[in-house]
Amino acid sequence: MSGIYEELKARGLIKQFTIEENRLGKLLNGPSVKVYAGFDPTKNSLHVGHLIPIMILSHLQRAGHIPICVLGGGTAMIGDPSGRDSMREMLTEAKIMENMAGIKKQLSHFIDFSEEKALLLNNFDWLGLENYINFIREIGTHFTVNRMLTADCFKIRMEKGLSFLEFNYMILQAYDYYILFKKYGCTLQIGGDDQWSNILAGIDLIRRKNGAEVFGMTNPLLSRSDGKKMGKTEGGAVWLDSELTSPYDYYQFWRNTSDDDVIKFLKIYTFVPLETISRFEDLSGKELNPAKELLAYEAVKILHGENEALKADETAKKIFGHKSLSDAPSIKLPGENVIGAELVDLCINAGVFETKSEVRRIIAQGGISLNGEKVTDPKRIIAEGDITEGSLTIKKGKKSFYKIEI
Repeated sequence: MSGIYEELKARGLIKQFTIEENRLGKLLNGPSVKVYAGFDPTKNSLHVGHLIPIMILSHLQRAGHIPICVLGGGTAMIGDPSGRDSMREMLTEAKIMENMAGIKKQLSHFIDFSEEKALLLNNFDWLGLENYINFIREIGTHFTVNRMLTADCFKIRMEKGLSFLEFNYMILQAYDYYILFKKYGCTLQIGGDDQWSNILAGIDLIRRKNGAEVFGMTNPLLSRSDGKKMGKTEGGAVWLDSELTSPYDYYQFWRNTSDDDVIKFLKIYTFVPLETISRFEDLSGKELNPAKELLAYEAVKILHGENEALKADETAKKIFGHKSLSDAPSIKLPGENVIGAELVDLCINAGVFETKSEVRRIIAQGGISLNGEKVTDPKRIIAEGDITEGSLTIKKGKKSFYKIEI
């Protein structure tokens, strides 16, 4: 394999690009360029669905390029309408700042920000200083409403009502690229395929304002082979924050990957050499279990470090080797919140599920066990007899265990 372009292509990380393929190859395989991706802090944590552009930035940094991660302290106040059928929740400035703090920490697990090897910026630093009249005069004149309305990012919202607030989002993102080009020399923007229209808008703005050529590249938007959105489980999103999704649960999410997805996910979500991955490509069934374990181990190692990866791997092998449940994720609760409580309430208090309706649905599907026995009654009460040596065990689905300690 001759360069980083070929590596990204072989891993399935490239979907569309704005220049001829041979020119893109020369750009990525050539001298260092500055490449940016944006992340709006709509929550205090990113989730697995955000990982592909982060992995691309990490690959590019390893190849000698300089990533620019732009946190949307400004654009998060507007809300990206791309791919949504309703307007995003309006966030306060204080909440956005809180969310940004968590995301900065998570990005640092994937990208090295030391010694100016990468930049971490907040677009409020330039958007927040703009005078609206001046902005519309200087930037708005380069956009036509007719052309904007044909953009894919607006199509879904046009059917249900697109607010003028959201209509500004494309212009703001285009302006981000313009500022990054002018101030930092950034010449490549990447993002999910749903960002194609916004990326094109930024490229066009730079051409009109500076007469310069810059570039864009998108990655595919993945769903699992069962059709479910990537990063979603019965319990909700799979977060990058260890307080929201523990390293063990993160391990289990990847370990539970289907046979149809494991090779693809190894290529996209890890740095495992392609030659190593190719050894699993002709396997099936139980023969793929080592590939799933490798995927889970490497995913946890990248995000949480090697110690947590080793711990999660060891715990999983003890549990599924039927040796011990002592290392399963442990949640401590006061006795009055356990004995006499309905199992549904216990699952919520322990953080196993987010909503009662979800617990009841999974019970009805036969997906919850208490101390190894499947629960069929959603009103099941926890009795003293359920407690052994001060704890009980809840099993969610086929492979997620939780130890509740009093």
